[in-house]
Amino acid sequence: MESLLELLNRSARGHTHLCPRQVLGVRLGLCGLKSLGFIEPPTLKRMIVILETNGCFADGVIAATQCNVGHRTLFIEDMGKTAAVFVDVISEHIIRVAPQLDIRQKAIHFSPGESSHYLAQLKAYQNIPDEEMFSVAPVVLNTPIETILSFPGHRVNCDQCGEEIINEREVLRNGHIFCQTCAGTGYYKPEGRAIHFPQAIKQDFCDIP
Repeated sequence: MESLLELLNRSARGHTHLCPRQVLGVRLGLCGLKSLGFIEPPTLKRMIVILETNGCFADGVIAATQCNVGHRTLFIEDMGKTAAVFVDVISEHIIRVAPQLDIRQKAIHFSPGESSHYLAQLKAYQNIPDEEMFSVAPVVLNTPIETILSFPGHRVNCDQCGEEIINEREVLRNGHIFCQTCAGTGYYKPEGRAIHFPQAIKQDFCDIP
């Protein structure tokens, strides 16, 4: 397993600096691994992580767990919380790790003499023991893990817009297949008809080697 410093450096590569939330993410990711009994990130697809926010915190968790969206081992349910759920796909052991409510106050205690709360958190989040830093609790997913993961090769087309849908994210109504947008449960509403590339732009795009 890489050292904490190596993981922090990995997280910071995509940023201009290392911030407290990246440190928090790395530490939380390591705590999640340990809570599931892993000494290091398990083999591909053995574990998935569901993040409750994005941003710098997410980069820290990714650095520690090596889960990512490309392998479909990382999912985001944006709740605006610096917390995450860790799932052992084989044992179906599921836990949620979140910072303890007084973590900022503890950072000041663990970093006396620091000139700002920011610097206190940046330093203390690297040193506070897990048992004083995080709350770990078993949880049950509202959506079964099998549904979240789906299976390779499944694809259908929406009966309304015609677009392809993968990973079993379609909605079935009265014998028809709809994407979530056409079913009214998507994250946006269409406004007007789709605008296609003008022919000249489309030709230039296609000519790119």
